[in-house]
Amino acid sequence: MDRRAFLRVAGVSAAGAVAAACGPGGPSAPVASTAPPPPVTSGPPASRPPSGPPNWDDLRTKLTGGLLRPASDGYSAAKRGFNSLFDGNNPVAVATAATVQDVQTCVQAAAGRVTLAARSGGHSYAGYSVPEGGLVIDVSALNKVEVRGSQAVIGAGAKLHDVYAGLAGAGRALPAGSCPTVGIAGLTLGGGIGVLARKYGLTCDHLVSAQVVTADGRVVTASANSEPDLFWALRGGGGGNFGIVTEFTFDTDPAPDLTVFSLHFPAGSAADVLAAWQQWIAAMPPELWANLVLSGGSPVQCRVGGCYVGGAAGLNTLLNNLTTNAGARPAQRVVRSLDYLGAMKYFEGSSARQSFVASSRIITTPVDAAKVVALADGRAGMDLLIDGLGGKVAEPAKDATAFWHRDALASVQIYAPATTKNRTQVTQSVDDVVTGLAAAGAGGGYVNYIDPDLPDWKTAYYGDNAKRLADVAKKYDPFNVFRFGQGIQS
Repeated sequence: MDRRAFLRVAGVSAAGAVAAACGPGGPSAPVASTAPPPPVTSGPPASRPPSGPPNWDDLRTKLTGGLLRPASDGYSAAKRGFNSLFDGNNPVAVATAATVQDVQTCVQAAAGRVTLAARSGGHSYAGYSVPEGGLVIDVSALNKVEVRGSQAVIGAGAKLHDVYAGLAGAGRALPAGSCPTVGIAGLTLGGGIGVLARKYGLTCDHLVSAQVVTADGRVVTASANSEPDLFWALRGGGGGNFGIVTEFTFDTDPAPDLTVFSLHFPAGSAADVLAAWQQWIAAMPPELWANLVLSGGSPVQCRVGGCYVGGAAGLNTLLNNLTTNAGARPAQRVVRSLDYLGAMKYFEGSSARQSFVASSRIITTPVDAAKVVALADGRAGMDLLIDGLGGKVAEPAKDATAFWHRDALASVQIYAPATTKNRTQVTQSVDDVVTGLAAAGAGGGYVNYIDPDLPDWKTAYYGDNAKRLADVAKKYDPFNVFRFGQGIQS
């Protein structure tokens, strides 16, 4: 769930951060198991990639799409990601992949020679989709959305606004994120938290198969029956680690009607509302998803928003339970019934580029509400965005997919607007809050809110799954072609 969505569900139209993420169990739902995973076996010996710079002129002639170098017209616009803090990063080239073969050609030409970064929405919090001196492989042209019965085949370049429109037109739904320009690829590969997660699970829980270009330029299909180690890793192991996914096949659900809501609480009530909210969301039926936003300042402001798979009458009863237990009457209360596509548009907010520093923590058991609210006190402009989990998310075992935080009560996104001038100061402020959240009882982190400064990040993102992820990465990328600052093999 991104900051814009939190503000939207709270009834606020102010712009904010980026994207994040998110069925009833069908054939693609992971089966819970307490048995240890099978060992990852090595494939056939791979040849070490050649050294020396790529032949850019030769690569340009082989691509169906284009190739832009720093001196090319359009390069400055083509290199940009979503977060303008990274506009100073200068990739050595930006390739437009119009076909799967274009992706293969790029990998074969540049693997081991320069850093490779596949890019769809370009929402990497750490700017990893704009690698300094690397090759950006822009897959945004691979954006088809085809509904085939109960399944959807979606290109890696598809953005969420197109995914939702395509699915809704066929009466289908996929639990996913809220920011309209987030790419389906990065969202799914990190897990996929969103407004329907408690009812339908994570986006990755609906993945049936993925078409992947590997480090040696092969195209493989990863599924439960084909490349199963890779399939396991792609469901929560983070983008950019194992290959470049070019196409996904998902199980979908019938599109539900939804009731959305927002509650604005009076000043001074934030600690009481957060304490009550943590108990309340854990007890709610999975049909209800809710978030809580703490907006920094003096005093800290508090808002609760979300959606319900059901009608307004049932929702109002559940909301009354929260307000009674919090001992605070909302200053504003909005409840609206919408169809699936209308609700997704309600949450999406602005698609404008942002400039920010962000991080995350995970709440597994209720935290000290007063300590958390104190962290936001006086930090004007900073938001702590607390996104309810549980329900369907918690059903698979923690090792059934690479997504580790199955037992989480909520995720916390820390978001602060920043400029190039105050970036260092804002980064320190965010780091202080991250440390304070850990002291208050929130540990771990969500890889789709990737943070280059997060302490012990492999354990924070992946927990005990980190070892198996490293084995998978070594099997499919033995020479660390897909390397970046927080890559599995970094």
